[in-house]
Amino acid sequence: MLTIDLALAGLAVGAIAALGAVGLITSYRATGVFNLGFGALAMLIAYLLWQQVRVWGWPVVPAALFDVLVVAPAFGLLLERFVFRGLGRRGAGPAEMLAASLGVLVLLLGIAILTWGTESRLDPPTLFETGSIELWGGATVSEAALIDLGVVVGVAVVVAAVTRFTRFGAELRAVVDRRELAELSGVAADRVSAVGWAFGSMLAGLTGILLAPHVRLDPFGLTLLVLETIGVAVAARLASLPVAILVAVAIGVGQSELTRVQLEGKAQNLLQALQSNLFVVVLLLALLLLPRMVEVGSRASYPRVDAGTRTRLPALWWLPYPILLAAPLALGTEHLRSAQQIPALAIVFVSLVILTGYAGQVSLGQAGYAGLGALFAASLMSGKFLGLPEVPGLLALLLATLLVVPVGVLTGYPAIRRRGLALALTTFAVAVVVSRFVFAQPMFTTGLRLDHPWPFSGERSFYVLELVCLGLTLLLVRRLHTGRLGRMLVATRDSEGGAAASGVDVPGLKVFVFAVSAGVAGLGGALMGMSGRAFDAQTFDPLVGLIWFAAVVVFGVDSAAGAVLAAALIVGLDSGTRAGVSTIVIGAGAVLLSRMPGGALATARRLLGPLWTEDPEAGSGLRPGWGAVRLTPAGEALRGRVRRRAATAAAAAGGSGAVGAGAAGAGIGAATEVAARDGGRP
Repeated sequence: MLTIDLALAGLAVGAIAALGAVGLITSYRATGVFNLGFGALAMLIAYLLWQQVRVWGWPVVPAALFDVLVVAPAFGLLLERFVFRGLGRRGAGPAEMLAASLGVLVLLLGIAILTWGTESRLDPPTLFETGSIELWGGATVSEAALIDLGVVVGVAVVVAAVTRFTRFGAELRAVVDRRELAELSGVAADRVSAVGWAFGSMLAGLTGILLAPHVRLDPFGLTLLVLETIGVAVAARLASLPVAILVAVAIGVGQSELTRVQLEGKAQNLLQALQSNLFVVVLLLALLLLPRMVEVGSRASYPRVDAGTRTRLPALWWLPYPILLAAPLALGTEHLRSAQQIPALAIVFVSLVILTGYAGQVSLGQAGYAGLGALFAASLMSGKFLGLPEVPGLLALLLATLLVVPVGVLTGYPAIRRRGLALALTTFAVAVVVSRFVFAQPMFTTGLRLDHPWPFSGERSFYVLELVCLGLTLLLVRRLHTGRLGRMLVATRDSEGGAAASGVDVPGLKVFVFAVSAGVAGLGGALMGMSGRAFDAQTFDPLVGLIWFAAVVVFGVDSAAGAVLAAALIVGLDSGTRAGVSTIVIGAGAVLLSRMPGGALATARRLLGPLWTEDPEAGSGLRPGWGAVRLTPAGEALRGRVRRRAATAAAAAGGSGAVGAGAAGAGIGAATEVAARDGGRP
């Protein structure tokens, strides 16, 4: 039976969670982008208010109004103008939009860490210094909770009224659904989209300010807590604001009521984990059990990450990689210990290349697979895995890799009927559940021993072992990419319906690639744990997994070489500079994805590639390599005329009579088509 006092106590958390969910839904339906940076922006505004009030001595209410009404909307306008407008204009798919919003999250996290550090602030300002209201039977309810709930209901009513009964609401829906058609009908799409982003960012700032007094204020904790309200938005199918409010309040009350249930031993630990992570459990159950979310925008049908235009690489392009990877062997012991993270992290990143780059399955949960690999290896080496005796290090490494594969199979089954946003959120929910219910539980992590395996107990010999594992992983990736299986993966990535029509077992292929990717990530995670000689749950935090995903996308989601470079960049910056620098660099790269099709490595190849390459489209002759020279419109027109004349001359020289005339006409038509198609490329 419900306890009135506990239910009323949970009302405050439920009201603020409802505000976060309403903000996420409103932002999504106003912009067409499921903004994973929502939580990071809420955290940043909460930190800014703490700085203004606790350090600079500003009055709390004026400071809060300034942050919510000025600073947060300004952030939204900047994001719309410089991050998402370019992606929207070229019809980017939801995976690219997801990666860009993830870049916003990573960038804002890095800014917060550099500015305020990672320590928790226990004194966030309270916006409403109020008392309690006494109800029947001696029960009391906080006035702040009622105010929070009133704010949520008011926001929901305003949003519903504007979107349903005003001309601006109709324009907003038109821009989100089909931007190009809305512009043809006279709608100022940029202005409408900017207003949507400003309003969504305002709600993010308000959420952070109201939520901070109820939790510890730290960059990762508050960001992840706001992200956990995704479960409320998903339970409302990203569509119904009243349902979101009711679900949020119900979860808040449920969390509070669970505190009075008392069990014994390990059951009590699991119950406490359930009580504090109820939002995460709801997210996972909603994704697995409820009907498909109500997605908006014409981009919902194109979930793959754009891999960009591939360019021909020079011979022996790969030679610098083994040289650079072997260079740490000449370093001292301390620097070599830091460098040991590079091959291990590169293996985890390569698992994302397999899954997202080759198969088109967006996964935000690789940190969970990697953490399970490290945990299994530690349990096996410590003799605490299902009663087995202590297992030698090398055997533990192999068994840990294999044990993660069934987890990949289980999490791969939701991918059979999900793509894009739904699949990304499902994998993220799995990672959070694993982190909270496994990595954070003492009964799974107490007394574990993890060390370099024999006979690679030395620092240099262990680094050599890591390089061997990375080399074998890259050979596996090459095998997957170049053979018949690779062609099936690419076909599935580009069009599941077309691949199925060609005889490809799409569901089985999805489960298979999830299993392989999970095993590879488990291998990398086990090596990461062995290099640090301990299992550290913070290393495999779900937010860290989001940063990893952003790093791989920035360097090229379909490039194994880019994955290695991304790992080297993150480890190098974290070791040689302040904490948070690598996060800012990755975030900055992610928000620039609209200007880097295919990622940084593909862009560098286009810009630094050979000036002249063979032209497969024209059939003969040479053309400037894409990206080597950026032509003006006049230059593009001149290049088109030169190509047409060259094609005409070649066709005239290659035939005579009727046959020659027909060949010349075909050559002119093909050249004109190529020129018209290529004229807009840089």
